[in-house]
Amino acid sequence: MLEDDFTDILRKAKRGTETTDAEIASATGIALATLRAWNAGKAQPTDDEARAVARVLRLDPGKFADAAATRWHPTVALPSDVRHHPHDPHPSNGYLFFLEDGKTAALIDPAGLPQTILRAIAEGPYALRYILITHEHADHCDATADISRAFPSAQIVMHRDDVHAIGALGARALPVIDGDELPFGDNAAIRMLHTPGHTDGSSCFLFKSTLFTGDTLFAGSVGGAFGERSGYREILDSVSTKIFALDDATVLMPGHGPPTTVADEKAHNPFFGSA
Repeated sequence: MLEDDFTDILRKAKRGTETTDAEIASATGIALATLRAWNAGKAQPTDDEARAVARVLRLDPGKFADAAATRWHPTVALPSDVRHHPHDPHPSNGYLFFLEDGKTAALIDPAGLPQTILRAIAEGPYALRYILITHEHADHCDATADISRAFPSAQIVMHRDDVHAIGALGARALPVIDGDELPFGDNAAIRMLHTPGHTDGSSCFLFKSTLFTGDTLFAGSVGGAFGERSGYREILDSVSTKIFALDDATVLMPGHGPPTTVADEKAHNPFFGSA
């Protein structure tokens, strides 16, 4: 199931472009009552209506029409060197990825019930090398202290703009910046991409051909824009100039919802026009 349906996309685009329902109604001729029904998830636009609204909101008309009609869902397998675990009680994704030796791992976003994460690490069993945090929101980092306590030699990695969220542990976090690489295995590295917009310190982590996107990008959508110094324009720029610059075959592992690929997002994400 996708993280965002067409009502989520509609809401994010309206907020990002500062466009009201009244302005959409005036520009398209669609009744306000109809727009309100869409907002409430009580009705669905026709293709022509979806395309008309998309043009006002600077979305891709065809892709938004497809989202409204639920015509696309990614079918991407989890990479063989990645393990997924839920962040109960949060509705977010946690991941472990590991080296070919099957023993050394990095953790993406320690959140939710610590025992769930500790169980996932023990199933390897893995020696935890890095604790990589994509951004400051609690559903991605509120178990940091517990995991760090269990694995004190694991290096915490988080952008300095968001590091306040983990309290005193922030002093131990490696202050990575855009493009920094962390050694991981023989002749390999994890590269951090700073992708502000969802938060000021939002980051993605690339290892080989897998990118962990946090809440910057979801399958068929983007995260909400909640940065203090960055927002909607920056999150779109982060995706188009950094994530879409990667190879089309790159597998994207979002903080919510199913995996996707760069090629799929270029082809189906309504926030970005056709190439």
